[in-house]
Amino acid sequence: MNTPEFDAIVVGSGITGGWAAKELTEAGLRVLMIERGRKIEHQVDYETETKAPWDMPFRGLGDAELYREEYPVQALNRHFTEFTQGHFVNDGENPYSTAPGSDFTWFRSYQLGGRSLTWGRQSYRWSDYDFGANKRDGHGTDWPIRYADLAPWYDKVEEFIGVSGAAEGLKQLPDGKFQPPMALNAVEQHVRGVLAERYPGRVLTIGRTANLTEAKPDQGRGACHSRSICARGCSYGAYFSTQSSTLPAAKKTGRLTLITDAIVEKIEYDPATQRVTGVRWFDTIDNTRKQATARIVFLNAGSFNSNHLLLNSTSEAMPHGLANGSGVLGTHIMDHANTLSAAALMPGFEGHTSFGNRPTGVIVPRYRNMDVMDGIGHTRGFSFQGGALQSTWTRAKREAGIGEDYKARMRDVGPWRMVLVGFADCVPRATNRLTLDRVKTDAHGIPQLNVAFAFGKEELAALAQAKAEASEMLTAAGGQVLMGFDRPGPGGTAIHEMGGARMGWDPATSVLNRWSQAHQIANLFVTDGAQMSSSACQNPSLTYMALTARAADAAVTMLKEGKI
Repeated sequence: MNTPEFDAIVVGSGITGGWAAKELTEAGLRVLMIERGRKIEHQVDYETETKAPWDMPFRGLGDAELYREEYPVQALNRHFTEFTQGHFVNDGENPYSTAPGSDFTWFRSYQLGGRSLTWGRQSYRWSDYDFGANKRDGHGTDWPIRYADLAPWYDKVEEFIGVSGAAEGLKQLPDGKFQPPMALNAVEQHVRGVLAERYPGRVLTIGRTANLTEAKPDQGRGACHSRSICARGCSYGAYFSTQSSTLPAAKKTGRLTLITDAIVEKIEYDPATQRVTGVRWFDTIDNTRKQATARIVFLNAGSFNSNHLLLNSTSEAMPHGLANGSGVLGTHIMDHANTLSAAALMPGFEGHTSFGNRPTGVIVPRYRNMDVMDGIGHTRGFSFQGGALQSTWTRAKREAGIGEDYKARMRDVGPWRMVLVGFADCVPRATNRLTLDRVKTDAHGIPQLNVAFAFGKEELAALAQAKAEASEMLTAAGGQVLMGFDRPGPGGTAIHEMGGARMGWDPATSVLNRWSQAHQIANLFVTDGAQMSSSACQNPSLTYMALTARAADAAVTMLKEGKI
């Protein structure tokens, strides 16, 4: 065999791809990172970052006809606007299909940095309630790791990316290496006090977010200016993205080669050595097919895209997909079941206001089904995210009026409202799965991904209890509840799709081992959301990054010891 061109190939440049590139290059490896989307340079290509609505052709609202025709899915994302549409895929050019009875909104960002440019930045550790859930209640397969395995890697990631938050001493939401927290407003402080007094074990705290409250001059990153327009890109580097943080670190080593506009079609496999040898891709600039070889491959294309690539990398030796000896590849996909559990008017705070646009909300961590199984009809947990805010002049779109008095009234801030959005743990199910449509293909002849997904009775029961308890808590805090729901949005609404190439102890029932390494193929690692064996009820991105850093360290050790 010829000498590989690279020590490692990283497929994908998003949250985990950036971390893989950083860790592997800093360990001395020559790394090729391949991104399917266009190149976006930090501080150069954030085209709408400082623009005002009147600078935009459609005043920031966008071309409704264009969105209906070419962005029917992405336009459902609350972060998708005329300012940010360049950071989301064109649905017409990137088709996928859903199985009968399935409704799945797949929000995607194909560009350098991936969804690290558009993510919500909520950064929470998982606990042993989460890593032990499958074993405890029998759903899915047991995680081959526990919190202690990941704790030092959480430390490493938090200290590098910068996570602001408040320590609360909760077993279900472990504290981390935090920068100073952002402030709760007057209404949120009041609700926090009511929960502490009337509901022992329920805590309202500021959202732990990857927005800097203290600058990181060693990375050239400034503190957050509270603009809350993060999805446009931030030239200050005030929130974590590949561009602001991990990519500069990887480039600094001089060992990174970056290729953009390259759609990876297949991971090459050598049955004689039982190793992957490299990847093939389609260059969308010159419309040619190319390939590269490496000693190891890290798959970080995004949960569903990584599954897609593994399923499409068939061969005579692997006819059902790469590393799919178990037959479970593509199955047990998950996304948090979420909905607006309660929204309430909060009278009595008319003399209070807030300034700036804080780029995070609040969270009420899980408090059900921990040491005591006290969930009604469900065995997992739910949490709340949300916050309190005042109406602004935009309420003029909803409130009737005319004349000078009306305009004057709209100049003042309106009443306080508070919302709690429930996020329920999604039980892993074999019926929720990804397959390839061999009839329908994309413009490059690659089979489309088909998504079969539905929430079940566990998630519905959790959201029903969440609705009742959110209403109860806001009422206890003096709120006047306006509405609440107990039915989840479509799959994908939480933008936390995960699973399909799950970790596990047994190669017969899982794809990856405890090092995010394929059971069947020692030099293949999958370290994005595809590796997840359960969903917990808090945001998973911090866990993806910690698992990636851990896997990279293990891979380098294995290479040095000649094990791969």
